[in-house]
Amino acid sequence: MRILIASHTYIVALNCEKFRALAELGPDVEVTIVAPKRWSPGGVQSKQIETQPWQAGSFRVIPISNFSQNNQGLLCFGADLIPLLQTFRPQIIQVEQGAKSLAYAQFITLNRLLGLRAKTLFFTWWNLPYQLKFPVSLLEAYNLRHTDGVVTGNQDGADILRQRGYGGEIRVMPQLGVDERLFRPQPQPDLAAKLGIQPEDFVVGFVGRFVEEKGLLTLVKALEKLASRPWKCLLLGRGALKQQVIEQSEAAGVRDRFIWVESVPHDDVPRYINLMTTLVLPSETTYRFKTLTSVGWKEQFGHVLIEAMACQVPVIGSDSGEIPHVIGDAGLVFPEGQADALAACLQKLMDQPDVRTDLAKRGYDRGMTHYTNRALAKQLLTFYQSLMD
Repeated sequence: MRILIASHTYIVALNCEKFRALAELGPDVEVTIVAPKRWSPGGVQSKQIETQPWQAGSFRVIPISNFSQNNQGLLCFGADLIPLLQTFRPQIIQVEQGAKSLAYAQFITLNRLLGLRAKTLFFTWWNLPYQLKFPVSLLEAYNLRHTDGVVTGNQDGADILRQRGYGGEIRVMPQLGVDERLFRPQPQPDLAAKLGIQPEDFVVGFVGRFVEEKGLLTLVKALEKLASRPWKCLLLGRGALKQQVIEQSEAAGVRDRFIWVESVPHDDVPRYINLMTTLVLPSETTYRFKTLTSVGWKEQFGHVLIEAMACQVPVIGSDSGEIPHVIGDAGLVFPEGQADALAACLQKLMDQPDVRTDLAKRGYDRGMTHYTNRALAKQLLTFYQSLMD
């Protein structure tokens, strides 16, 4: 099976691991990734990245000239895409820029004009209802009409596409998996000592942006309610909310229990997760279903959850967006914004070591079964094969 993937996501080699794994699933599987030749991830003012071609067996990344170097919806590719399509003749074309992107329309059109007869798919993270104006509404209608299958990063995204009138096949899975070689159980006694963490400490962990929608203030309130318990809170990340968290914890008399760590390279994140007794993702939805607008935010997945699962660290998450679907029965879920409910989850894990052990095992098993790059690659291949039948 010849599979072609197109997205700006794969300018970063680390993000390609799922498709490298896909190419290794059989001698007849070939995967070619088309990535923009130049891209500015942080917008026009950010440093421009130039994608480098590389190959590993039947997997390869090919940079193609592109128009728009910082807008996902406006991204489309140059004429050098045409000879690649003519030579490779993919049977599957998956464009990971959403339902209303120009790049997807471009691949659909070239697929028809060149007579490739490939099955066309797109990936989307979008999980909020929306309305479109002309001419974008026509673009989306064209794309959906010529779509053979969709991969969405969350269940809400699948539901919204149904509301938009798409009646074809959909599979729900994240865009990126977890690297179990990197994220694995690893005792970190030296790092713990450096941060002042003792073996008996109950360490509540958070990894992410310090912004209101990530629910940090609710986490602080929950920990305040457990002030009589011997806990520490390890916060990994940065953001505008840091000062407010400091002030809130100081007012509650627990500031000295918070440990702040910033600017950690991705390869070092597992070391810090392995210091945690539990990882909490208390995300809070800012979108409200009163108007059909795209204003607001809801948790699209929560990748740090599967990273913690792979490290055998029990997870607690709010019920914002995809979090309950990611956790399943392998962790604890509480109503978003409810500090009392979060405190009850934390207290349960503090008081019941056997529950911690059970959830750590369940989480690990779930992560290895559903969320490694190889597991996702197998799910994708099965989906592609069903579309080819």
